[in-house]
This record gives sequence, structure tokens and C-alpha cells, in this order.
Amino acid sequence: MVMWVFGYGSLIWNAGFQYDQKLAGFIKGYRRVFYQGSTDHRGTPAFPGRTVTLELAPDDLCWGVAYKVNGQEDENIALSYLEVREKQYDQKVYVDLFTDSSSPTPAVSGVMVYVASPDTKANTNYLGPAPIEDIAKQIIKAEGPSGRNRDYLFQLEEALNRLGCFDMHVRDLANAVRELLKDIKAESDIY
Repeated sequence: MVMWVFGYGSLIWNAGFQYDQKLAGFIKGYRRVFYQGSTDHRGTPAFPGRTVTLELAPDDLCWGVAYKVNGQEDENIALSYLEVREKQYDQKVYVDLFTDSSSPTPAVSGVMVYVASPDTKANTNYLGPAPIEDIAKQIIKAEGPSGRNRDYLFQLEEALNRLGCFDMHVRDLANAVRELLKDIKAESDIY
């Protein structure tokens, strides 16, 4: 048995399970967006953080990392772990992973990816789109058992930079958070 899992958020820098191969690449037809509420990792039920999910976008690409897990035992362990870690994501989809933008042939087919759908009946933590500044304000204030929400955003930005990937949504949001943090620091320096 072989299983491939695609990570486009914290799985990029923190898989959390044993794997046999790690492959940087992209999937087609999706974009990464900070529309999923996090009440178990980067926020609380009283004040959710925001984490990434995938949104259908026919002309877009989403870069990330795919992990290959070999063997039934390792696959079962990885799936058990992911079902807990990704429990607020209500869908698993299977996609093609590409590593070469000039090739029409995927490097790997049938790669599993967890997605938080915009269906608020199936996904009660879906927050949806909002102005960048509103998302940034929420991210600055949110913190959960896995740490501050802003750290998640900055780690994602850094991980994507290491991959050589440009993601405008992540970059704009990280810059907005940095600006707000500067304003907060300047304000606290005054008093």
C-alpha cells in the first residue's frame, strides 16, 4: 500500500507522521485561502483563529508538499493522526500533484488532501471571505493549544518562501498583520 498526502498549510513544515518521501509541488484548480476557523489549534471556540483551506479556482495553482507513506501499518498510523489533526476539515479530495509547470503529466496522481468546505452545515467552523484587514485583526488576537495564530501565518509564509512559491493571499495577509503589529507597538510605546 502507498498513500500520498498533500499539505498546503502547517503540514508543509510539520508533517507529524512518518513518511518515506517528501515532494514539493503544486495542484491545479485550487487556491489557498484563510477562510477556515480554527477552534482546536490556533484559536478557541470563544475566539476562533483562521487557518487555510482550499477554494476552487480553475486558473490557479496551489503549492505545497506531498508526503508518500508506504505500508499498511504506517498508512494506518498516519491516517489516524491526520483524522484528529484535520478533524475540522470536512472533505478529503484526491488530486494530481505536479512538479513541473511545463509538463501536462502529473508527478503523482490520487494524492489525498483535506479541505474545509464552505458548506456551513457540514463545516460549522467555516468563516469565509472577509476584508484582509479584518482577517489580520482576527489572526493577531487568536491563540489556541497549538500557539498563536500569527505564528501559523508567518510559518506558512516562511515555508512557502523556502519552496520558492509566491502566494499573494498569504503575503498580503502577513504584511497586513505586520503593519497592525507595528501600529500596536507604536501605540504601546506612546503610553
